[in-house]
Amino acid sequence: MMRPDTSGDARNEVTNMKDMESVYDANALLDAFRQAKKGTAWKESVQRYEMNLLRNINHTQKELANGTYEQKDFYEFSLSERGKTRHIKSMHISDRVVQRSVCDNVLIPELQRYLIYDNGASMEGKGIHFARKRLSTHLHRYYRKHKSNEGYILLIDFSKFFDNINHEPLIEAMRNKIGDTETMSFVEKLIDTFKIDVSYMTDEEYKESLNTLYNALEYAKIDEEELTGQKFMKKSVGIGSQISQISGVFYPTRIDNYCKIVKGMKYYGRYMDDIYIIHEDKEYLKQLLKEIEQICDELGLFINAKKTQIIKLSKGFTFLKIKYSLTDTGKVVQRVSRDSVTRMRRKLKKLRIKLDQGEIGFEDVRCAYNSWRGSVAHYDSYTTLKNMDKLFDELFIEPFTEGGYNNERETENGTRNQRLGK
Repeated sequence: MMRPDTSGDARNEVTNMKDMESVYDANALLDAFRQAKKGTAWKESVQRYEMNLLRNINHTQKELANGTYEQKDFYEFSLSERGKTRHIKSMHISDRVVQRSVCDNVLIPELQRYLIYDNGASMEGKGIHFARKRLSTHLHRYYRKHKSNEGYILLIDFSKFFDNINHEPLIEAMRNKIGDTETMSFVEKLIDTFKIDVSYMTDEEYKESLNTLYNALEYAKIDEEELTGQKFMKKSVGIGSQISQISGVFYPTRIDNYCKIVKGMKYYGRYMDDIYIIHEDKEYLKQLLKEIEQICDELGLFINAKKTQIIKLSKGFTFLKIKYSLTDTGKVVQRVSRDSVTRMRRKLKKLRIKLDQGEIGFEDVRCAYNSWRGSVAHYDSYTTLKNMDKLFDELFIEPFTEGGYNNERETENGTRNQRLGK
C-alpha cells in the first residue's frame, strides 16, 4: 500500500485545514456544542438552543462564513470559589460554541506545540491532577539527585492574572504562531470584546492604565453613567470563556521558556498563574525571582508579593490546595490542605440552603461535590474524604431517605451511589 503524499500541494492542504473553514465546519460546530454544554446542560438557555440545534448551528455557520457574526454582550457576575471571589464574564451558549470551535480547531493545535511539557493547565490529558503529580515527580527526582530533602522551593503567584493580560502582546505572540491571517483576525476580534471601558479615568490615568494593576471586582462597583465609551483599555480577558483559558495558558510562555530553556531549571512547573521552581540554593532562587519579575514587567503581569515565597523543602508547603512534604527518607507526603476542606464544608452547607430555596437542583450539588472530591481523592486523604462523605450524606441524602440513616451495608452503598450519581 502506498503511503499518502505529504509533499507539495498535499502538505499545504493539511496546513490549510487549520483555518476559518475548520472553525465553521458543521461537524466542528456540533462537536463544539457537545463540549460547551458540559456542566451547563441543565440551564434553560442551553436547552432552548439544543431544541433547535441543527437550525442554530446552520445559522452560526452562515454568519461565520459570510463574516457577519457578532458576539453577544457578556452576562457578568461575581463567584466565590476555592476561597477566592472572581468576576465572571459569562457568554450565551451560541458564543461559547463559536469560541470552543476556534480553540479546539485552531488555537490549541497551533499553540500547544510551543508549550513546555510542565505547563499543566487546560490541555487534553492535563489538568490540576497532572500539575500536582509533576510536582511530586520533581520532588522525587530532586531527592534522588541530592540524596537529601535539604533544598528550597520558590512558589510564585500572580495578582489578578486574567484581569491583567494585555491584548497587544498576547495577540502579537499568537500571530507569530498562527499562520492563517483570516483566523487570526477573527481571534483578535474575539479578544477585543474583553476591552474595558475606562472613560472615568483622567488622561494621565489612562496613559498609565496598562502599567497599573486592574481589578475587575473593583471595576464592577463603578457607576455605569461614568462609562461613556470614550476610552477603552485593551487589557483583561475575563474569566469564564474558552479563549480566556487558552490565553492564560499561553501568555506567560516567556517565563516558562526562560526558566526551562535559558536557565535550565529541571524542577519547574506552572499551572496557569501558579509556578514552582525547586533548587538547592536559596540565593539562586532569589536572583531568579528578580529576573522573572523583569519579564513580568514587560508582560504587564503583577507578582503577588504576599503569596510568593521561598520555603525549605523539609518544612512542607502548599501548592494547588495540596500540602506537600519531602521527608528525610525521600517520601513525598501529599495531603489535602485544611483550608480546602474548611471551604468545602462551608460550601456544602450553603448549597443545602440553596437547594431548600429551590435555587439549584440536587444534580448541581452532586456535580460540585464530586468535582472537589475527585480532585483530592488521589492523595493521602482517606479519613478526610470519609468525614466529608458523611457530611454530604447528612446534608443531602439522609433527609430524603426513608427511615433516615443507618450503618447497614446496603444503606451505605445506596447513599454512596446517590452521591456519585450511579
